[in-house]
This record gives sequence, C-alpha cells and structure tokens, in this order.
Amino acid sequence: MKKEFIQIRCSIYEKKLLKRRAARAGISLSEYLRSTAFERNIVERITPEQLEYYQMLVRYKNNFARISNMFKKRDPKLAKTVEALAEEIRIHLKNFKK
Repeated sequence: MKKEFIQIRCSIYEKKLLKRRAARAGISLSEYLRSTAFERNIVERITPEQLEYYQMLVRYKNNFARISNMFKKRDPKLAKTVEALAEEIRIHLKNFKK
C-alpha cells in the first residue's frame, strides 16, 4: 500500500524523457522512478515494427544457413562466407533480445 508522496525537481526535458521511457516500458512514471531508484532491471517493450524486423532477421538467418548447407560440398569458400553472414545476423538477434 503506497501512501507516501515524494516530490522531485527536474527540467521539462527530463520529465518528458522519463515519461517516454516509462511508456516504452509499459509502466507508470511512479513505478519507473521506483524501479530505477532500487536498481531493478527495466525492460522496454518491443514495438510491432521492431517485432516485424526481428522476425525478418530470423528468416534471413535461417535462409543463409540453408544456403550455406547447399554450398558446403561445392564451394567451401562461399559456404564459409555465407556461414559468417548467418553468424553475424545471429549475434544481432541475440543483442536484440537484451
């Protein structure tokens, strides 16, 4: 039960920034400030556009992996290049999850 009230001073820009970050995380400004004060991990929600890009990268990664498998027997150098590209996409996908 939250009954206590705390006031802080900040600039208009800081207030807008805090509100925007709270909105991206899908929580209230008060909850956002409490979470940051207690050093809790705040995860921003993924927008539909970001989700679409993520799904596209997953498809690309899978396609490059398939292409790499096709070329392994015929052209090892090309297969290594395609594998490297698929690995680079996989790394970006891992970073996206964070």
